[in-house]
Amino acid sequence: MRAFAGSSAASASLSLLVVEDDAADAEYVREALTDAGHEVAVAADGPAALVLGRSRSFDVLIIDRMLPGMDGLTLLGALRASGVDAPALFVTALGAVGDRVAGLEAGGDDYLVKPFAFAELKARVHALNRRRANARPATLLQSGDLTLDRIERQARVAGAAVDLLPLEYRLLEFLLLNLGQPVTRKMLLEEVWGFRFDPRTNIVETHISRLRAKLDRPGAAPLIQTVRGAGYVIGG
Repeated sequence: MRAFAGSSAASASLSLLVVEDDAADAEYVREALTDAGHEVAVAADGPAALVLGRSRSFDVLIIDRMLPGMDGLTLLGALRASGVDAPALFVTALGAVGDRVAGLEAGGDDYLVKPFAFAELKARVHALNRRRANARPATLLQSGDLTLDRIERQARVAGAAVDLLPLEYRLLEFLLLNLGQPVTRKMLLEEVWGFRFDPRTNIVETHISRLRAKLDRPGAAPLIQTVRGAGYVIGG
């Protein structure tokens, strides 16, 4: 699990539960997330995590699949049966499609395969927290002069309408739903294109370039920023 890039301070502090039986990995994740501004509790096995999860309120659960005492799937099932509805991110070396499907069907909300960069872990944690907060989504998304009306499906920059193709609309919507937080190429492939694998093409980069060409105005800073090692971000 020690494939992390450097972290930066988070925009909002979250209460996180990390369930990881490898002591060194658990401490590394705890330190990285704490440095990012979050409150982190750690459990080393399934039964301990079950007690913690039932006794405290967490914003996001980060659960390893292979745990002593109770595996991650069983743990999450028990937490869900107890009424714990915090979003759950499975973090595991089990990366086959069947493993991912099992994790999602067990009540998981996202799945991250080891090894991974810390920037992606942080981005997925923030995305899960925002997804929960946006259970009743806003109809108007905005960043500066850019607005996106989700009812009319119309983008505007400084009041001027911007014609977007369906994929460009979904790409912009996802970036705005994660306002101020980088989203990775992998997240875009999954959430915008529905890919659970990397097609090994420049499809994301091509559509980002086309979207920028439609949104950016002469003399103004680009609305979509590239964050090295992390992905793309609007606002923040």
